[in-house]
Amino acid sequence: MTQAPFQIIGPDAEAKLDWLKLGAALEAGHMLPRAEISDSFLYRGKDTLLNRAAWIDGLGLLVKSATIFPENAAQNLPAVNGGAALYGDKNGLLEALVDFHLLTKYKTAGDSLFAAMKLARPESKTILVVGAGTVGRSLRAAYGAGFPEARFLIWNRNIARAEALARDFSNTDVAESLADGVQQADIVTCATMVTEPILQGEWLKAGQHIDLIGAYRPDMREADDAALKKARIFVDSRATTIEHIGELKRPIAAGVITADDVVADYYDIASGAFARGNNAEITLFKNGGGAHLDLMTAAYIRDAVKG
Repeated sequence: MTQAPFQIIGPDAEAKLDWLKLGAALEAGHMLPRAEISDSFLYRGKDTLLNRAAWIDGLGLLVKSATIFPENAAQNLPAVNGGAALYGDKNGLLEALVDFHLLTKYKTAGDSLFAAMKLARPESKTILVVGAGTVGRSLRAAYGAGFPEARFLIWNRNIARAEALARDFSNTDVAESLADGVQQADIVTCATMVTEPILQGEWLKAGQHIDLIGAYRPDMREADDAALKKARIFVDSRATTIEHIGELKRPIAAGVITADDVVADYYDIASGAFARGNNAEITLFKNGGGAHLDLMTAAYIRDAVKG
């Protein structure tokens, strides 16, 4: 017997994708039975191999491998690389090989935008992007689709990179300092590779939404204890964040917060718990990703390409 043909979906598929339609697909995916997921990590110094698998009854299966080599930037190479395979729900046949960078871009920034559409104040007018790398660029694009009237600020330790990113988008400027940018912003979206916090709770103001993407290892954090204590905390998935990522694992171990301080994840959308309580509270969202989100995103990309 021969294998049925499968799609090879490359970067040119991006022309058919829409950030807001992806958000609708993520919400629909969380109305299906809870995903079975499995993550494994291997480390060599600063380098990481992450293998993620997910199975959602009614949607399909996905296996994604990611290699994260932070020092690749010095060689003008992407820090994150890998591959993703999407399998059919009914028969387990390979349906698509999806371009890793396309999938990662839309899953990562789409995840953050989806949360912001639920948690940020709809009238948010100023958005600060912290980090001017590949993910920062994706966040500027995604948030621009969700908040088309907003003014954007970019902050990066290397100001030349912030200036370069700002030049590529309209209505986008460089923040003079991180503290100044945070204090101006209604939404702060943070995508850095730091291991110690750079976002300080003393800078935060009522009504803000804080979106944390960068930390993905147990030794990494972007926001300090004060920020966590001032905010209502949300995550995309409890299973992939609380015990695995330093943003939450470290302050929980230190007794600063508890796992019960995480208000909701996406599987709580149906109950109404994944929502802002009032316009004055600070909401803080940890984007931890997960293979189930890759699966939902890959299925959306497959369907968008098919038309």
